[in-house]
Amino acid sequence: MSADSAAAPLAALAADRVDHRFKGLPPDADGLSVGELAAQRRNLFTGGFTTPVLALSAERLTHNLELMETYATRHGLAFAPHGKTSMAPRLFWRQIEHGAWGITLAVPHQVRVAREFGIDRIFLANELVDPAALRRIAAELARDPDFRFVCYVDSVRGVELMDAALRGSARPVDVVVELAAGEGARTGVRTEAGCAAVADAVAATRTLRLAGVAGYEGEVPDADPERVRAWLRRLTGLAAAFDEAGRFKGLDEVVVSAGGSAWFDAVADVFAEIPELSLPVLKLLRSGAYVSHDDGHYRKLTPFTRVPEEGALHPAFRLWSQVVSRPSAEQAFTNAGKRDAAYDLDLPLAQVVRRDGLERPAAGIEVTGLSDQHAWLRTAPEADLEVGDWVGMGLSHPCTSFDKWQLIPLVEADGTVVDYIRTFF
Repeated sequence: MSADSAAAPLAALAADRVDHRFKGLPPDADGLSVGELAAQRRNLFTGGFTTPVLALSAERLTHNLELMETYATRHGLAFAPHGKTSMAPRLFWRQIEHGAWGITLAVPHQVRVAREFGIDRIFLANELVDPAALRRIAAELARDPDFRFVCYVDSVRGVELMDAALRGSARPVDVVVELAAGEGARTGVRTEAGCAAVADAVAATRTLRLAGVAGYEGEVPDADPERVRAWLRRLTGLAAAFDEAGRFKGLDEVVVSAGGSAWFDAVADVFAEIPELSLPVLKLLRSGAYVSHDDGHYRKLTPFTRVPEEGALHPAFRLWSQVVSRPSAEQAFTNAGKRDAAYDLDLPLAQVVRRDGLERPAAGIEVTGLSDQHAWLRTAPEADLEVGDWVGMGLSHPCTSFDKWQLIPLVEADGTVVDYIRTFF
């Protein structure tokens, strides 16, 4: 995969002007290009940045990219990290530079963003039945012979809608039958017999091509290692049954895909058991939250807690806000709220306090709630906190952290801002 097609749009990001669209940036930077501001290498704490401001650690980002590249290589997995986490083309390309096969996405808008920035292998981990979106995909496939696109199917009706929208297309759209993670789970065909019926419907079209099977083990009801592995063996068994039935004739490889951010160790183990098929198997892992990791949900769930010998991801986000009110010895408020911080899974975690250039642990400080623009802090007697202090908070759930910021400073350990990450949600 070449970055040549991405060079111009990525350069356009650097040429974009700093203005009112972007939270937290220095007011005196208005009118500079993003690239010019990055070249100044301002300090996050002394360079005029305003609170609240979300910072992404440059060192921890690189560590996470390298760790998952190593993990995928060690386990013989292709890697298509889920781009919905960041929706940041610059990070997409960092992931590809660190060995990613392509990028996973969830909805047509995200595909448009990725294509604008030169991504030529896209796995859409979702059903796609919208005629306008399908026609756009078909046009992209016709225009670019290097473009590889794969998406889910999970019903005969869905196949019929896709076929109707794609009549006359120059190239067929590759699809994988999605096996549901169980009764009551999210999308996907509930039974192997149902999967075969969907595969038959695909075979009856000229507009679609069956490329493999896929699913999402994160939806396994009452998930534990045994249940997750049992479902993954159903998925790999389905691939083997389809292959034995001759459903993959004419392909170069069979796609077998799974893997969120909580059970990729189980995916690696079970995918290693896939028997030899009539074609090579692209064992495609799709974990996305690793890129920034977090200080809550995924810190608890990451498979690296089960396989510590494989390494450890590092939380790369810190949200900085400022104490604006200290109405009592037991309470304080900072100026970051639901518009700035993820809160769908866990509240932010107060980690450090900065005052007069010195940083110390946020002892005795707890975030107890968020308003739209305020964090509610409970302060114990040992808490040393004053109006004007900066409070650094860890966040839970990367997907709902990235989406609140259009331009995120990439910050080295000493506070130097070396780049800015643009998102497109």
